[in-house]
Amino acid sequence: MLGFLKGDPKKKLQKEYEAKLAKALDAQRNGDLRTHGTLMEEAEKIYAEIQQLSSQEK
Repeated sequence: MLGFLKGDPKKKLQKEYEAKLAKALDAQRNGDLRTHGTLMEEAEKIYAEIQQLSSQEK
């Protein structure tokens, strides 16, 4: 009944994904490749979740 109050998990994950990519880019620019690799790995996991949600919607 109050479904409109429930947030869209895909949008939330998309924001998290974009934030991780931005942090990874900053780390890479600062020469911290270890942090860059860690953040990119986390971003890939979030992207996989987004893809899974997208495939469930179809």
